[in-house]
Amino acid sequence: MSRAKAASYSAARIAGRVKTLGRAISQAYRGRRLDIVVTMDRSFVFAADLVRAIDGPVAMHFVREEVRDVETDGHVRREVFFGNRQTTSGGEEHSEFKGRDVLLVDAVLDSGVTQEFLLRRIGENKPRSLRLAVLLDKASKRRVALEPDYFGFQTASNQMWSGYGLAGTNGMGRNGKSLVSGDRASGGSKRTRKRKR
Repeated sequence: MSRAKAASYSAARIAGRVKTLGRAISQAYRGRRLDIVVTMDRSFVFAADLVRAIDGPVAMHFVREEVRDVETDGHVRREVFFGNRQTTSGGEEHSEFKGRDVLLVDAVLDSGVTQEFLLRRIGENKPRSLRLAVLLDKASKRRVALEPDYFGFQTASNQMWSGYGLAGTNGMGRNGKSLVSGDRASGGSKRTRKRKR
């Protein structure tokens, strides 16, 4: 299997793109309240910057994805569950999305399976509008008919990224201000480290 060529997005480029997304979202909702649902943990940095770029009232909701193997009639199948932690004052549940404008925010959209599932769950509560914003769109990896309404960058499906809230293959790198892929996404090669000594 061939390795993806290393690539990067600078902190300045990310900031500019997030600001552009914030303006587009602000114009779409025109000062109406926006309920933002953030998938944790990888989306926290992107969501924080995006929210501050939106001009208008927002309410924040956080959900965490949990994958479980469920046994039914002797067959094991993998299912996705979402637990939510509400930050709104009344401890509102997803049923309170009825008639509201809802924006789901995630860092990476690849197969789209989990995002489609969560959008369907939210949609059951009949929101006024329901849209999806992602930082990285890996369109060639899509397994469902789902496209983001807002995206930061489109990238190759085989590129692994770290920085700006995303962890590399070694679990490190979330605090990087820029986004890096390839060998740099896993913390760099040993050869690079030796050269710096």
